[in-house]
Amino acid sequence: MPRAATPFNRPAALPLPADVRLMNGVASAVFVLAGAGAAVAGVLWLMRSPLFPIRAIQLDGEMARNSVPTIRANAAPRLAGNFFSVDLQQGRQAFEAVPWVRRAVVRRVWPDRLAVQLEEQHPAALWEGAADDGASDKLVNSYGEVFEANVGDVEDDGLPTLAGPEGSARQMLAMYQRLVPVLAPLEMNIDKLQLSGRGSWRAELDSGAAIELGRGTEDEVVARTELFARTLSQVTGRYHQPIEYADLRHQGGYALRLRGVGTTPAAAKNN
Repeated sequence: MPRAATPFNRPAALPLPADVRLMNGVASAVFVLAGAGAAVAGVLWLMRSPLFPIRAIQLDGEMARNSVPTIRANAAPRLAGNFFSVDLQQGRQAFEAVPWVRRAVVRRVWPDRLAVQLEEQHPAALWEGAADDGASDKLVNSYGEVFEANVGDVEDDGLPTLAGPEGSARQMLAMYQRLVPVLAPLEMNIDKLQLSGRGSWRAELDSGAAIELGRGTEDEVVARTELFARTLSQVTGRYHQPIEYADLRHQGGYALRLRGVGTTPAAAKNN
């Protein structure tokens, strides 16, 4: 009587022939490619489908200089595609191209909205670049970045002018912010700060006076200005006249010209 087959005496399965294995592999690959193609087709359909339009743009953040309708009117025409296909990077650029907008963060909100967070420019100075000829609609923001806007929209008439080579705005704003508290005790306000192509600094005051600050590191220029501020009253105490010009480029001292005070022997005698 034959014995029943057990796991220990079952005949080993024969390997599939090579042509059968090849056909199975090809069939599997075809199914995978077909699935991938269907997925791609589905994505393309979603991107082109009119069933998912962007119906609303939600604006948040700083909008003191632009109204919501103005921002939408400027940016919306540059947005292409539906909810799935709209390029968020291009959307960001579209909103940042609106005047006075420094930064925009754009994200999708299901099912049909774009949410936009805005940061506005905060002007810290007017900008006069070396390549600018005459009046310019360029300003420097609080980060030291140059941007274009209608200068007439600036409410602060006391903004200083920074004039220097291209790419120096951040450095110039930092220097201005260090010089202001040094000159403040003398009631001197910088109306224009200049930086030449050779790295020499010059300050024009709102009184019409000019101060040649010279070249060097930021710390060196500030140190010369601090020496000037500490000792000016000792020099001008006798004449009680405002300065007209100061040259701080001398080693260990400075040259000074006071308004209405001459240095010739005749002028000195009259004084």
